[in-house]
Amino acid sequence: MKVLINWFLILGFVSQHLCLGRNVQTKNTSYNVIDYGAIGNGISDDSQAFLKAWKDTCGAQGTVTLVIPPNKVFLLKSISFKGPCRGTNINIQLQGKIIVPPKNAWTGDVSDFILFSNVKSLTIVGSEGLIDGYGSTWWNCKSCPRPSVLHFNACNNLNVNSLHIINSPKIHIKISTTIGAILSNIKIEAPGNSPNTDGIDISASKNILIEDSTIGTGDDCIAIVKDSSYINVTGVACGPGHGISIGSLGKGKSRSNVEEIHVRNCTFIGTQNGARIKTWEGGSGYARKITFEQITLKAVYNPIIINQEYFASSITDEALIVSDVVFREIEGTSGNEKAINLDCTSLGCFNITLDHIDISYPGKQAYAFCKNAHGTATSTIPNVTCLLK
Repeated sequence: MKVLINWFLILGFVSQHLCLGRNVQTKNTSYNVIDYGAIGNGISDDSQAFLKAWKDTCGAQGTVTLVIPPNKVFLLKSISFKGPCRGTNINIQLQGKIIVPPKNAWTGDVSDFILFSNVKSLTIVGSEGLIDGYGSTWWNCKSCPRPSVLHFNACNNLNVNSLHIINSPKIHIKISTTIGAILSNIKIEAPGNSPNTDGIDISASKNILIEDSTIGTGDDCIAIVKDSSYINVTGVACGPGHGISIGSLGKGKSRSNVEEIHVRNCTFIGTQNGARIKTWEGGSGYARKITFEQITLKAVYNPIIINQEYFASSITDEALIVSDVVFREIEGTSGNEKAINLDCTSLGCFNITLDHIDISYPGKQAYAFCKNAHGTATSTIPNVTCLLK
């Protein structure tokens, strides 16, 4: 009997400590930057506190959350959050405001402000949070190296939701060498005259979805560049800016392959371009299987444009092959008489389809221009008679 009682006592002791261990593990799956010394007064540099919090977040197992709390302004200098991490899911709740030092206070690398590298299954939820790049202190020097606000490199299975970014010195969000990403309910804002402030740039990535977002900048709302494929953009309102661009591609006689790009149900308001493909003369590779459809235009200067001779400076027989491009169900107003501009090199663009296009230029007759463009046009206003067979 005494042995049995001792056994129950031992069993209860072990069980109690196992439960405590589980409770401690559960409690430690959430990390708040305040607990690591972040001040959040907009003056003190909170970079080291964020890195310490990230070290524990990245090193924990299971589903882990890094909390950036509300009602605080966190000043960060150039900072890198590097993986790989131990956790199966890494979550970041951005509830407060993050700001960048002005140009005269910047030190270190100017390529990226916030870099996430090799972090898989990362989810960032913006909630009421904001990232302010204070780009106005950089824009006057167009030739100066300028940082992009947020860069995701090799972050497979990425999810970014309800994020608000304003006034980047350069690109607002970069995605590179990433497989699988969803960006939804993104809001990006910068003045229309701010130089090179692309909203979202995608390079060497595939299986990317951008949806239900508002982007207004001084450059491309979205740019899809080198070696990207299976990119879907839907429900995006663009303006001001340079539109949604495939490219530029082939700069410096480089090779690039871009394909399976689908842009649907988007609106362009007062942008320089709408549906755009641009390649440098002398480059190699291809841009193919690209669709722009269900597009609404409001005073867009170049509503539909293919420029296969972007910044052409010499006569050459080399160019990216542009083919299998569809422009369908595009309607609205142009800010230019030349509502459709298909400007291809002597090598030609092939299998271009224009279907159910209705673009007007208030006060004058809009027209279409083609050079070395092969394809078909059905139910188009303006009438497109310049396509080659």
